[in-house]
Amino acid sequence: MRLALQHPWILAVMLALVAAEILWRRRSALGYDGRAAVASLGVAIGQTVFRPLTGILLGSILFALADVSPLHFPADDGRTWAAGFFAVEFAYYWFHRFSHTVRWMWATHAVHHSAREYVLPSAIRLGWTEFFSLGWVFFAALVLIGFPPVVVLVLLGLNLIYQFPLHTEAVGRLGVLEWVLNTPSHHRAHHGSEPEFLDCNFGGVLIVWDRLFGTFRAEPEGRRLRYGLVHELNSRNPVRIALHEWDRMLGDMRRAHGLGAKLKVALGRP
Repeated sequence: MRLALQHPWILAVMLALVAAEILWRRRSALGYDGRAAVASLGVAIGQTVFRPLTGILLGSILFALADVSPLHFPADDGRTWAAGFFAVEFAYYWFHRFSHTVRWMWATHAVHHSAREYVLPSAIRLGWTEFFSLGWVFFAALVLIGFPPVVVLVLLGLNLIYQFPLHTEAVGRLGVLEWVLNTPSHHRAHHGSEPEFLDCNFGGVLIVWDRLFGTFRAEPEGRRLRYGLVHELNSRNPVRIALHEWDRMLGDMRRAHGLGAKLKVALGRP
């Protein structure tokens, strides 16, 4: 969201796509929950407040790691960017997979899955606590092995921009592209809250890591999926949406007896 505000043309494209999707859903008799879309916007606005602080902290860490890394790939070499693309995709896959399987990380990521209607504004429903959930460690590892921080950050930003148009039911399957790329169809399966679709399709731009590591699930044919959280969140309050899973997790930790039990809650599966 902050990137879109910095580059008005990106915001204009996003708004045009949202408008087109609203028209399509209404003509298709699917309806459109405007209040939920506004809630997603509220979460995104909140993120623009926290993201700069996160960026300062994360940037400081990444550049400090670059200083101590024994390897330094040149940022002005196209091969660094080509290799960096696959490295960032690989790191993103594992970051995303752990965000679904470690509750401490899920506390931030659950925000993104809380929308019960699968529409474009749900793409900007992102958590405010990403620094504390430690997902950035996966990308810091890339800096330690020699990738410049600017390469990692730019490619990660492009990865997230690519995923915005995936959050729609308006686009069907895309033929042979489905074998290599993450598509709206694959990402719909990722957002499904039915048991057989939990924890699948973690790729960002590519779907190949899911196919290699056994986490790929194809979207079912002939029916729509159910979206949202397994434990549904019936709220359109941006603060409640952003912090609800931290509240649930910390409550479970308080009720657990002993350090080991508390760690089991924090590091166990959601």
